[in-house]
Amino acid sequence: MSAQGSDLEDGSSCGGADERYLPCCSSAKLTIVVGDTHFSEEKMLLVQSCDYFRALYRSGMKECRQEEIHLKSLHARGFLIALAVLRGEKPNLDGDDIVEAIECAAFLQVALLTKHLINLIDSDNCLLMYHTAATFGLMDLYHVAALFIRNMYVDLEAEVKKSLPSNLISYVESLTSSVFVAVGAHVTCGVDETVHAASRTVCYLDETGNNWKVLTDLPLEASTSMAGVTVLDNKLYIVGGVHGLHKQVVDCSFCYSVENNSWSRISSPAQLRYNLSLVGVDGRLYAIGGEYERTLMSSVETYDVKTGMWGFAAHLPRPAAGAACTKAMSRIFVCLWRPMETTEIYEYVSREDEWRLVTTLIRHQSYGHSMVGHRDNLYVVRNGPSDDFLRCLIDCYNLSSGQWSSLPGHFGNSKGSLFTAVVRGDSVLTLNRSMTLEFTVNGKTWKPRRQMKGFPRSGSVWTFLLRLPDALMLQ
Repeated sequence: MSAQGSDLEDGSSCGGADERYLPCCSSAKLTIVVGDTHFSEEKMLLVQSCDYFRALYRSGMKECRQEEIHLKSLHARGFLIALAVLRGEKPNLDGDDIVEAIECAAFLQVALLTKHLINLIDSDNCLLMYHTAATFGLMDLYHVAALFIRNMYVDLEAEVKKSLPSNLISYVESLTSSVFVAVGAHVTCGVDETVHAASRTVCYLDETGNNWKVLTDLPLEASTSMAGVTVLDNKLYIVGGVHGLHKQVVDCSFCYSVENNSWSRISSPAQLRYNLSLVGVDGRLYAIGGEYERTLMSSVETYDVKTGMWGFAAHLPRPAAGAACTKAMSRIFVCLWRPMETTEIYEYVSREDEWRLVTTLIRHQSYGHSMVGHRDNLYVVRNGPSDDFLRCLIDCYNLSSGQWSSLPGHFGNSKGSLFTAVVRGDSVLTLNRSMTLEFTVNGKTWKPRRQMKGFPRSGSVWTFLLRLPDALMLQ
């Protein structure tokens, strides 16, 4: 449901509105007339999910008592798409669909539809999304589409300058593109350990100069060894981790703001953990599984960035540590292993607070070690069989069709395997000590695009994207 709607799903609350006018029975129906098309829908669904209907039923106007409401400014197709999204569907949209869906999302203020449109942004529709969102004033979509275009500006610049008005071009060019950032595995260090601390840096790749530059130093108390590391809303989070030979768990967590170029402490999960998976979606961090005192855990905790509070979510189907995890279409997916040679992919369904089995992959002597989401595809990167462990292989699962396919060729080499990867636009950035390699992603193929300098750190490496202010990049 929209964050602005009622937090109850049984229809027992009217979200603080005047109950004389709000429907308080989930079975109450309303007829919506859009053009020549009539829609019959539950009033409560519309009130909870659309600011337009919420405001209408709070107003006390005569329309509140009518069983039929006419929407003269919309197209029926756009309203049909909105209803599908409100029911939990995830429809694919063509060009005409996109325009009418944006019109509907803007007019009715349907947050879930706006989110769905944001999730559908790709290189084929981003200019249409951007221009149409500007036309109808759908500012969240407008901004995210502009950021997407900025990240792919090398490929899209000619088309941008050909098809967009000057004010929209200027806004895109005023933004900064996301840079590739990496941090190695480091334990906490004492105040006097200056030599060890000198390498405790978060670095970004200056792609123009083909060189890694220091962005910031890790706080002395922070550990990236077996920690959870992720980016949410352009902020870097580090949760948990270990220090010492006996893997003592780190009991503090940190957030780095690129805007302020500063670190701050955040509260830690109720259950301290290391070797966890950490992912950020929709204003929340999810600390998934991990270990504590060498015991595998299935517990999952979620951190609300606005309130600064942790709370428990549904447990994983079974204990897991260091599980491959990613997000695609604002959905969270995790790989869990089963002997023999079985990788299961589960999705966390936030509405039901449950983990749902999506699909299963069986490969000889091989398990999914990392996972990357691009559009509606999940790419599972797995080890090669037996003594060919570093020869990474990739399988692709399409969320829309429910079909698996294998990418041709192999990835990785004798100097490092491809177990860390980040999507930017239609590219995937991967690295090891010898090279940073950018692939162009096109459905069932990853085609090498360019090679850059490797990351000079041994051991585990976390990679992610950040948008850096010009002041930081000029240091």
